[in-house]
Order: sequence, then structure tokens, then C-alpha cells
Amino acid sequence: MTVRDLATRLGPTLAPDPRRVVVKLFVPGEDAALVRSRAAALIDRVALLGPDETAALLRETLRRFGDRHGDLEATFLHHYDMVRHRVPGHVELGPETRLLVGAYFSHEYAVEGAALCNPSMVAHPDQSGLLPGQLRTVISTRQIGEGHLSSIGFATVLLGPGAELSVTDRSGPLTLGPRRGTLHRRDLLAAALADEDRDNEVSATVLGSLPDLFGDDEFERAITRLPADLLARTTTHATLEEMRRSTASDYAVTFPEQVPVERRVLWPASSAESNGMEDARFVRVVEEDGTTSYRATYTAYDGRHIRSQLLSSDDLRSFEVTPLRGPGAANKGMALFPRPVGGQRLALCRSDGETIGLTSLDERSRWRRPIPLHSPRQSWELIQVGNCGSPLETAAGWLVLTHGVGPMRRYAIGALLLDLDEPHRVVAELPGTLLTPGETERDGYVPNVVYSCGGLLHADALWLPYGASDARIGFARVPLDDLLGAMRPLPGEHQNGPAS
Repeated sequence: MTVRDLATRLGPTLAPDPRRVVVKLFVPGEDAALVRSRAAALIDRVALLGPDETAALLRETLRRFGDRHGDLEATFLHHYDMVRHRVPGHVELGPETRLLVGAYFSHEYAVEGAALCNPSMVAHPDQSGLLPGQLRTVISTRQIGEGHLSSIGFATVLLGPGAELSVTDRSGPLTLGPRRGTLHRRDLLAAALADEDRDNEVSATVLGSLPDLFGDDEFERAITRLPADLLARTTTHATLEEMRRSTASDYAVTFPEQVPVERRVLWPASSAESNGMEDARFVRVVEEDGTTSYRATYTAYDGRHIRSQLLSSDDLRSFEVTPLRGPGAANKGMALFPRPVGGQRLALCRSDGETIGLTSLDERSRWRRPIPLHSPRQSWELIQVGNCGSPLETAAGWLVLTHGVGPMRRYAIGALLLDLDEPHRVVAELPGTLLTPGETERDGYVPNVVYSCGGLLHADALWLPYGASDARIGFARVPLDDLLGAMRPLPGEHQNGPAS
């Protein structure tokens, strides 16, 4: 059953916009079943064009595409630099020819060409110029393009006054955040090696020679200092490869300050996420000393394996990416608590694929084996359950929005309430569903789904962005007192013991 009249759908929606495009490298032949680069032959053909034809073709290309992208010439030069090794050493290409070669090795990619879904919502870093009762928020989106490749996009949404909601215009050239190096944490590298059962003499020796934070050069120097006896071991090569893979997963992204948040795109930038960055669950975290930052857990997918990873940012402009480690980080759908509880960092998870669990971060930066909070029980969730974002703190307890999967793989949204001080205790649940796919929402790229990666509380109400069958993003509002009043207290046998 649906708990009627609690959630009110609001008017605006976000639909996939095929005009939201980025420029990516295109190498002819690499998209074929039998990969054979045709790059050298293409460069030869472009070089044979006369100077007038080259100049005219370049001008026409910039005219057609220049207003859709920022600094397109710089992108063309970057793509030329990536294939310039194919230019014969005795050939000197002129500036316009180099730009034109870059254009031939470029293509537009519609980041939302296939679907737009699975949003989360956090307060915007800039709250200036608002009316009383208003809150400016940032929506993160899972945007899906050709080949089912997911990236993370953003939108700006204004809440209030009252029940009003408006979406800021998203038009304009998109910007891909360029990957840059970052310092690596020794404790996270050690946690990765423990996950992969690579805690041996080689890894211990390398870790012992590294500082708490280290760069790529320091890491390679530590490897060169390995004694010959360790280098000769049969397991050494595999251990070092795992260490290199782990450090390569750490990176940073910074967007130009003048690029508004709704035109920023977080694009896969490591091998672990080469087939997509999925379902980011953003939350604004308040530390025990009062400092604030943004965090997001998301699923990295390489085409075969999934991995939980963390985005960290102070301003939603500069981001650092690190993998999450430990048994609690297995599988999809981690969601961080917005503050420490009892001195512990906590997260919701679903490590077994079907049960909502609670995990905590141990002293080795690994997420502990979770304790179960809620397993499939009601008819609308018998296939699996999971969270719909980070817990929301209320005076009555931690409000956890859930999703459940029922017959015909139909997704719906429900709610639980956890004890504020002992969140391993589930104290209440909604007796039915909060949101189900309406008749106008059941058709889309993935039919019969409503799904959210996180809402927020503002002006005594829950504001919930949700994906509707991956065809669009809608918004709902629920008076908080009505939602809490509709929840049913649970008897003691449904309350769990503390995490170990």
C-alpha cells in the first residue's frame, strides 16, 4: 500500500537534454570489432589538403561547433598532441593543420543522450541574494549517454518560499574537470592491500618507507629501494601491480572558478571507473570541530567489476577521488552519515546486495563488516532493499529513505527511523510506500522505477528529488511532521545490536 497524501509532486522536472555535449577524443578504428588504429592514414590525408582548403574547413568547423563548447581550439590542440606521435618525424604541420587534425580526432558526446536519473540534493555553497524562506541547492545527477556510459552532472535548484521550487537554466557549454595528480594516503593503500590479500613482506617494506602522505615519485623511489631478496619473490610482481593500481585510483579534479556548477561534468578518469560513475550520494558533512565539507559515495564500474569510491570537496569546484575499502564498502549503495555519531564515522551500505546495513570506519580506514538494519519484508520490497541517500537528522531520529524492489522489478520509496544516539536501532518504519511510479512516470529507459540518491530537510519539510524510470528527474515535498507521524514504532525484536 502507499501512504496516501504524504508526498506532493512539484511541477518542474529535469529531462535529458541532448544539447548538453562534451568533446571527447575519437580515434578511427578503435570502435571496430577488430581494433586497428587508422590514425596515421587519416593524418596523412589531412596533411595533403591545401592551405586554403585547410583554413576554410577549420573556420567552418569552429563556426558550427564553437558556441557549443568553451575554448574549442585548445581541445583540438590537446587531441592533436595525443596523436602527434603518428606524424612522421620529417613532417612539420602548420598551426591550422594541427588544429584541423585535432578536429578530425574529436567528437561530441551527449552526456544525457540516453537517460538522466538518480539525483541527490545538498545545500549550495552560495546562499547569497535569497528571499526569506529560500534555500539554494545543488542536485547531482547520473547522466547516461551512448554505450550506457555514466558520468556525474549537476543542476541548481531553488527551494521556497513555501512549497515553491524552481530549476536554474542549465544551458551553455559544459566543462569536463581535468584530472590532476594528488597525494596518496598510506593508510588507504594499506587498506587496499588488505582487501586484496596482499599484506606480505613486499607491501610491508614499501609501506614502511612511505610517509603518511606521498606522491607518485616517492612511491616509485620506495619500490626501487626494495632489497633484491624481495624483488626475486614470485609474488612481488603481482603485489607491486596491485599497489600501482591502487595509487592510480586516487586523483583530483578542479573546475575553473567562472564555470557555474550546473555546467560542470565529472567524467570517468581512472581505469576502475572507465565504464561509468554511477549513483553519487552527496551529503554535506559537519565534523566534530564544526568544519563542513561535501562528500559523495558513488559506484565505479570498469565493465566487469564495481567498486565504491569517495568524492571529497570543500566547494563543489575542487574534488578529490579515493576508493573506499573494507567489507562494508563491498557492493553498491553506500551513504555516509552527515556527522560523526558517538565519535564514529558511520555509513549505510548494502554489502550483501539485498539488505540495508550499518557500517563504521575502523582505525585502519576500512569500513567494518556491517550489521543488518532492514531486510526485505514487505511485498513491495521482497527482491531487495537499499537506501535512498544519507540519513537526515531530525529530533525524532535519523530519517532513512529506502528503496525496495517488488514484482516486475518495480521500484518504490519507503522510510525508516533510526535512534539518534544508537543508529543500529531501528525504532520506526513507514507502514507502506512513500512514493511509487505514477502512470506518467512508469515508462522510460528503465521502466517502473522511482529512485533517489538523497534529499534534504528545509522549512519543516522533506524535499526529495527522484529519478522517474530514468526518463526524467522529478521533485516531491513531504511535510516532516506528517511523515514522522505516519511512521509505525517497531517492537524490540526488530532492533539490532551494536556494530562490532
